[in-house]
Amino acid sequence: MDLFILTNNEWVRDRMGKDYQVDYRELSFREILVAARDLIHEGHRLLTHPLSGSVKPQETPYKSMALTKSKGALDLRSLELIENAIAACDKFIVKFPNMPDGMRDDFRLIDYCLISKAL
Repeated sequence: MDLFILTNNEWVRDRMGKDYQVDYRELSFREILVAARDLIHEGHRLLTHPLSGSVKPQETPYKSMALTKSKGALDLRSLELIENAIAACDKFIVKFPNMPDGMRDDFRLIDYCLISKAL
Protein backbone atom coordinates (compact mmCIF):
# COMPACT_ATOMS: atom_id res chain seq x y z
CA MET A 1 0.00 0.00 0.00
CA ASP A 2 1.48 3.31 -1.09
CA LEU A 3 0.43 5.39 1.89
CA PHE A 4 1.47 6.46 5.34
CA ILE A 5 -0.31 8.39 8.06
CA LEU A 6 1.06 11.67 9.38
CA THR A 7 -0.41 12.34 12.81
CA ASN A 8 -0.03 14.08 16.14
CA ASN A 9 -2.58 11.73 17.71
CA GLU A 10 -1.09 8.98 19.86
CA TRP A 11 -4.28 6.92 19.53
CA VAL A 12 -3.76 6.74 15.76
CA ARG A 13 -0.11 5.81 16.30
CA ASP A 14 -0.94 3.10 18.82
CA ARG A 15 -4.05 1.65 17.17
CA MET A 16 -3.15 1.90 13.49
CA GLY A 17 0.61 1.41 13.63
CA LYS A 18 0.28 -2.36 13.23
CA ASP A 19 -1.51 -2.04 9.90
CA TYR A 20 -0.08 1.19 8.47
CA GLN A 21 3.15 3.10 8.50
CA VAL A 22 2.56 5.96 10.93
CA ASP A 23 4.67 9.09 11.18
CA TYR A 24 3.84 10.38 14.67
CA ARG A 25 5.00 13.85 15.66
CA GLU A 26 4.35 15.79 18.85
CA LEU A 27 3.14 18.95 17.14
CA SER A 28 0.23 21.37 17.37
CA PHE A 29 -2.64 21.24 14.90
CA ARG A 30 -1.09 24.00 12.79
CA GLU A 31 2.38 22.50 13.00
CA ILE A 32 1.14 19.13 11.71
CA LEU A 33 -0.40 20.93 8.72
CA VAL A 34 2.94 22.64 8.05
CA ALA A 35 4.72 19.28 8.33
CA ALA A 36 2.32 17.90 5.72
CA ARG A 37 3.06 20.88 3.48
CA ASP A 38 6.79 20.18 3.79
CA LEU A 39 6.19 16.54 2.78
CA ILE A 40 4.12 17.69 -0.20
CA HIS A 41 7.01 19.91 -1.28
CA GLU A 42 9.19 16.78 -1.16
CA GLY A 43 6.85 15.08 -3.66
CA HIS A 44 4.28 13.25 -1.48
CA ARG A 45 0.58 13.67 -2.31
CA LEU A 46 -2.34 14.08 0.07
CA LEU A 47 -4.76 11.15 0.06
CA THR A 48 -7.15 12.56 2.68
CA HIS A 49 -8.39 16.11 3.09
CA PRO A 50 -6.51 18.11 5.74
CA LEU A 51 -9.74 19.55 7.16
CA SER A 52 -11.91 16.44 7.18
CA GLY A 53 -14.79 16.30 9.62
CA SER A 54 -16.88 19.10 11.02
CA VAL A 55 -14.45 20.17 13.76
CA LYS A 56 -13.07 23.63 13.05
CA PRO A 57 -9.33 24.21 12.93
CA GLN A 58 -7.98 25.16 16.37
CA GLU A 59 -10.96 23.51 18.13
CA THR A 60 -9.19 20.18 18.13
CA PRO A 61 -5.50 19.69 18.83
CA TYR A 62 -5.34 16.49 16.69
CA LYS A 63 -5.03 15.87 12.98
CA SER A 64 -4.18 12.76 11.00
CA MET A 65 -3.72 12.71 7.23
CA ALA A 66 -2.81 10.00 4.73
CA LEU A 67 -0.12 10.77 2.18
CA THR A 68 1.58 8.72 -0.49
CA LYS A 69 4.81 6.99 0.47
CA SER A 70 6.13 7.44 -3.04
CA LYS A 71 7.33 10.80 -4.23
CA GLY A 72 6.74 12.38 -7.58
CA ALA A 73 6.52 15.82 -9.08
CA LEU A 74 5.02 18.51 -6.89
CA ASP A 75 1.26 17.87 -6.78
CA LEU A 76 -0.34 21.29 -7.08
CA ARG A 77 -3.76 20.09 -5.90
CA SER A 78 -2.25 18.71 -2.67
CA LEU A 79 -0.30 21.92 -2.20
CA GLU A 80 -3.42 24.03 -2.72
CA LEU A 81 -5.41 21.93 -0.23
CA ILE A 82 -2.76 22.13 2.49
CA GLU A 83 -2.08 25.84 1.96
CA ASN A 84 -5.82 26.55 2.20
CA ALA A 85 -6.01 24.44 5.37
CA ILE A 86 -3.14 26.40 6.95
CA ALA A 87 -4.83 29.69 5.96
CA ALA A 88 -8.12 28.51 7.46
CA CYS A 89 -6.31 27.47 10.62
CA ASP A 90 -4.74 30.93 10.90
CA LYS A 91 -8.21 32.53 10.91
CA PHE A 92 -9.09 30.90 14.23
CA ILE A 93 -7.65 31.17 17.72
CA VAL A 94 -7.06 28.09 19.85
CA LYS A 95 -10.50 27.57 21.36
CA PHE A 96 -9.47 25.44 24.35
CA PRO A 97 -5.90 26.35 25.38
CA ASN A 98 -6.21 24.42 28.66
CA MET A 99 -8.22 21.46 27.41
CA PRO A 100 -9.19 18.90 30.07
CA ASP A 101 -7.96 15.33 29.54
CA GLY A 102 -11.46 13.97 28.99
CA MET A 103 -12.06 16.47 26.22
CA ARG A 104 -8.67 15.59 24.68
CA ASP A 105 -9.76 11.94 24.61
CA ASP A 106 -12.95 12.94 22.78
CA PHE A 107 -10.95 14.76 20.11
CA ARG A 108 -8.45 11.89 19.84
CA LEU A 109 -11.39 9.56 19.20
CA ILE A 110 -12.91 11.85 16.57
CA ASP A 111 -9.61 12.11 14.70
CA TYR A 112 -9.00 8.36 14.98
CA CYS A 113 -12.48 7.58 13.60
CA LEU A 114 -12.08 10.01 10.71
CA ILE A 115 -8.76 8.59 9.51
CA SER A 116 -9.63 4.95 10.14
CA LYS A 117 -12.90 5.23 8.20
CA ALA A 118 -11.16 7.09 5.36
CA LEU A 119 -8.69 4.25 4.95
